[in-house]
Amino acid sequence: MRIVIAGGHGQIALRLERLLAARGDEVAGIVRKAEQADDLRAAGAEPVVLDLESASVEEVAERLRGADAAVFAAGAGPGSGAARKDTVDKAAAVLFADAAVRAGVRRFLIVSSMGADPEHRGDEIFDVYLRAKGEADAYVSSLDALDWTILRPGALTDDAGTGLVRLEAHTGRGPVPRDDVAAVLAELVDTPATNGLTLELISGSAPVSVAVKSVAGN
Repeated sequence: MRIVIAGGHGQIALRLERLLAARGDEVAGIVRKAEQADDLRAAGAEPVVLDLESASVEEVAERLRGADAAVFAAGAGPGSGAARKDTVDKAAAVLFADAAVRAGVRRFLIVSSMGADPEHRGDEIFDVYLRAKGEADAYVSSLDALDWTILRPGALTDDAGTGLVRLEAHTGRGPVPRDDVAAVLAELVDTPATNGLTLELISGSAPVSVAVKSVAGN
């Protein structure tokens, strides 16, 4: 498969790129800065320098043509203000989804957040973030031209992955290592039977492949 990842230098994305490249997939990661390219190459991915906050739909679609799947794993990051929650967590996700439709890429995964909700109330930065992620999820899920899956991890940690997770429509809150989020994404990419599902993810007792097969109805 050829898989294009938005936010290619993110902590989850770099882990995902390593996993996909190791199993023989062709991976491209969209990054904002040229100096991030070497880290992607080290992970086995082809770096594509493009700023999703200023690019046009056609520019992004050009990078997506020929791909089998697209993964939105970009984020403004914890140090960013409210404005970038809208331009990255929401607007860039919408742009990437529109570009996937234009490029004819059906399989689309978006890394969201537990608690994401377009109706979320509050004015703190995290409230704005959850609203932006929720609005992005709502937009993606409205597109009939995409076979979408929305993944909402719990509290992300840098602990070593265990390969054991709980993946359900509603898990309740809990932590999950970024390693395991990447492993679940790698499994979801080529499990089209999870199309149309919004899934929460925390650490649990099911091996990743078993958890994904379970939600896919296998």
